[in-house]
Amino acid sequence: MKTIRQVLTTDGVIQLVIRLGLLGLLVAWTFLIIKPFVPILTWSAVLAVAFYPAFSWLAKILGGSPRIAAAILTVIMLGIVIGPAAWLGLSAVDGIRDIASQISAGELALRAAPEQIKSWPLIGQQLYDFWNLAYTNIRAVLQEVTPYLKPLAGFMLSFVGSAGIGTLQFLLSVLVTGLLFPYGPQLAGAIRGFLFRIVPEQSEHFLELSGATIRAVSQGVIGVAIIQALLAGIGFKLAAIPSAGLLAILVLLLSIVQIGAVIVLLPVVIWIWMDKDMTAALPLTIFFVVVGLLDNILKPLVMGRGLTTPTLVILIGVIGGTLAHGIIGLFIGPIILAVAWELAAAWIRIERAAPVPDVVADR
Repeated sequence: MKTIRQVLTTDGVIQLVIRLGLLGLLVAWTFLIIKPFVPILTWSAVLAVAFYPAFSWLAKILGGSPRIAAAILTVIMLGIVIGPAAWLGLSAVDGIRDIASQISAGELALRAAPEQIKSWPLIGQQLYDFWNLAYTNIRAVLQEVTPYLKPLAGFMLSFVGSAGIGTLQFLLSVLVTGLLFPYGPQLAGAIRGFLFRIVPEQSEHFLELSGATIRAVSQGVIGVAIIQALLAGIGFKLAAIPSAGLLAILVLLLSIVQIGAVIVLLPVVIWIWMDKDMTAALPLTIFFVVVGLLDNILKPLVMGRGLTTPTLVILIGVIGGTLAHGIIGLFIGPIILAVAWELAAAWIRIERAAPVPDVVADR
């Protein structure tokens, strides 16, 4: 026969299992409900942390009116998203759709060398011959490779299809950010309390590190890349460059992954000097040189500390975020991964720096 203690222990285990099962079901169900809103809430939190210094400054200027400051900052961010960002995004969508259509039809082609290159002094004829040789060879390669690129066309079209949803997510994120601004201290306190439950000794340090990393990546990497892409897109439009929006998106991607926009801007400048006269080519060239050097000027100003996150982590964040969350993941992916990287690195440094207690064996 079972003793009373064994029965009570069995009943306690059964009750514990039932409670844990119900708790797990509640957590899973809650996550399932909020899953569609995770990218929006994440991007809202990132924007709130990144722009909170500007919100705090604006609230002080307005005499301590946080709601008015939040409303003004929200209107400014909405103007940026709805105005130039939407214009650039629509232009990029058209460019991606055209290229995807060419790949699907097997008609992907490049531009042959312009005849006016021959008139350039010293290098004109040689450059013309080299361009035509490269054009002929690449064209032959494209004819062979294009049938294998058709799956890529499907991915590009699906990416274009998610652009509308991504734009709506951006708008909702900005609106939610405006609602979060006035409650910044309360939210910071709640996060601090949560971290204290997990890492009581380092909760304050991890909270400051997370905020600093979010501001460094969002302002110094994402923010500068967006400014560069917008200015480059405006320049591409003024120069009447084909697929200006798509080229601006390439500038955005290259700037985010720390490669730089020169890879796109240099061929554009060459094309401008081939296609336009000096009165138009010279100011456009100066403009693109300034745009190309913009990250070297702005990053030291907006980043409070040097970014120690490796470029590979940023690149994985861009690719993984885009695959997981569409166009909005392009921005939140590298930020979230950078925060995780910095926290993990800080944790490892703390563990290594912790003194090892002396163990004295009993003799």
